[in-house]
Amino acid sequence: MPAHITLLYRIKSPDEIDAVVLDTLRNCFLRFPTFKFSLRRINRFASETLYLSPEPEHPFRELTLGIWGCYPETPPYRGRYSTVIPHLTVADRLSGEQEFAEVTLEFEQAAQGRLPIQGHAAEVTLMDSRSGRWEINTTFRLGQES
Repeated sequence: MPAHITLLYRIKSPDEIDAVVLDTLRNCFLRFPTFKFSLRRINRFASETLYLSPEPEHPFRELTLGIWGCYPETPPYRGRYSTVIPHLTVADRLSGEQEFAEVTLEFEQAAQGRLPIQGHAAEVTLMDSRSGRWEINTTFRLGQES
């Protein structure tokens, strides 16, 4: 899986993704403008996940809430957390504070002079693992079509 900021996992199983779902998502994303963002802050979830925070977070959160509005049966993070925290995962499933500290130090050294990363969000990609690996299903443009 390439580096990404997940908006909502999993709205439908791969077999349920049909023309209606794709049209619903296409119409959803057309309501949101493109936007610039940067990845500059290194953060953590507990002692097992290291991530980069996008700035601003608000547009990513709004996209997530927009998708959830279309599919209310699929809350962000399967409803386990009350707050949507947009993030780009750098390392996950780390086993304890020592490994977390080592990976964090290694990443901070590797990122020296490379952060912030500047980005421009102009599209959203729907991925699925129907083939056994994550692949692009469809890409949707943000903003009104001209």
